[in-house]
Amino acid sequence: MYTQVSQYHVVMELAPQFALSPEALSHLYVRSSTTGRLVPLSMLGSLKTGVLPVSVNHQGSMPATTISFNLKPGSALGDAVTAIKSAETSAGMPATVIGTFQGTAQAFQDSLRSQPWLILAAIVAVYIVLGVLYESAVHPLTIISTLPSAGLGALLALQLANLDLSIMGMIGIILLIGIVKKNAIMMIDFALVAERTQHLSAQEAIRQACMLRFRPIMMTTLSALFGAVPLALGTGPGSELRVPLGVAIIGGLVVSQALTLFTTPVIYLAFDRLRSGGSRRPSHLQAAIGPVEARLLTDPPPPKMMKS
Repeated sequence: MYTQVSQYHVVMELAPQFALSPEALSHLYVRSSTTGRLVPLSMLGSLKTGVLPVSVNHQGSMPATTISFNLKPGSALGDAVTAIKSAETSAGMPATVIGTFQGTAQAFQDSLRSQPWLILAAIVAVYIVLGVLYESAVHPLTIISTLPSAGLGALLALQLANLDLSIMGMIGIILLIGIVKKNAIMMIDFALVAERTQHLSAQEAIRQACMLRFRPIMMTTLSALFGAVPLALGTGPGSELRVPLGVAIIGGLVVSQALTLFTTPVIYLAFDRLRSGGSRRPSHLQAAIGPVEARLLTDPPPPKMMKS
């Protein structure tokens, strides 16, 4: 209120006789959004007396109740999440009750949903880089074919070590994408150079590449493997993060090294025959039958001369 001399701040409040009983709510009116008329609050809800919590927590616009839990030693978060979902199913909760995870459990579920896309994005990036490097759409597939064996080895190693596929384990698998493919790169790069400069067949080129590149392949693999051993055998603070990383790297390197030395030449020759349409004759057959017989097999026979 403004007067000629001063001003006064007025706070409107309900009369005490209307604020001491719950029946005062029956005198409240709200305006309708459709008709614009005042509607008594009693038409929108019912009033009853009971024992209720002092405060009601909300998540968004929904009332929510938070239940916290801890993990016992040696238990995994993934097993706890599975057990909670099984308990929700067996309890028969109504459709109006929705259970969600927060905190670390929510981060764990978000990481599980994004992991396949992350691995796919890494493989696509590797394929694009190799395709630009070799100017071919076939040779990157030969190099990428070494990745499944690395992932299989990492998963087997984690299972044998009784470890879960945590975020650090996934980081180890992504690291293997960059470490394992160098075996195929060293062989295929040498074979392509041998085909272009020495004019060798695909079989002779990949065989020479396997023989000459076996030593550097073993040296680089063993260097990476021995570098991951301290991570897998580490103890102390933070070892729960380092151990899955080291175990995944060691398992992926061992399995991929045992398989890719044999599978990469086979896949290289298979793609080479597919690219040439299967018309290329093996070099060992060329050497066995000799140049004259080979020319007779490939050239059409001369016409016969008729005596008059």
